[in-house]
Amino acid sequence: MGHVTPLKSPAKSLKVAFQRPEMSMILDVYGKLVMTGQVKDYAIGMHKDQAVFAIFQRHAENPTWSIVKTPSLAKLQGAFAVLGSQGQILKRGRELKQVLSVFETRRFQVVK
Repeated sequence: MGHVTPLKSPAKSLKVAFQRPEMSMILDVYGKLVMTGQVKDYAIGMHKDQAVFAIFQRHAENPTWSIVKTPSLAKLQGAFAVLGSQGQILKRGRELKQVLSVFETRRFQVVK
């Protein structure tokens, strides 16, 4: 009989992702922005150290806003942040609902 050599399984790289309740809150905000005609597209990125929900005003351009979850910053500055189109931090905090309030307190318009 032959000898079977087990293959090593590739190392699983764990990726940070938004949980279902977090996605629900983010999609509620995104839906309101779509209804007002401010945005048209979104993208979700899951990386080793952070998860990103990018919101685009038009297709194929830089994101107008990015909602970022970085668990390593949870105890320091808060795991959640909303970034502007130039990478500036608009709001940061430990609670996603608090961070997303930045979309309700202001009416954003991109200056052309």
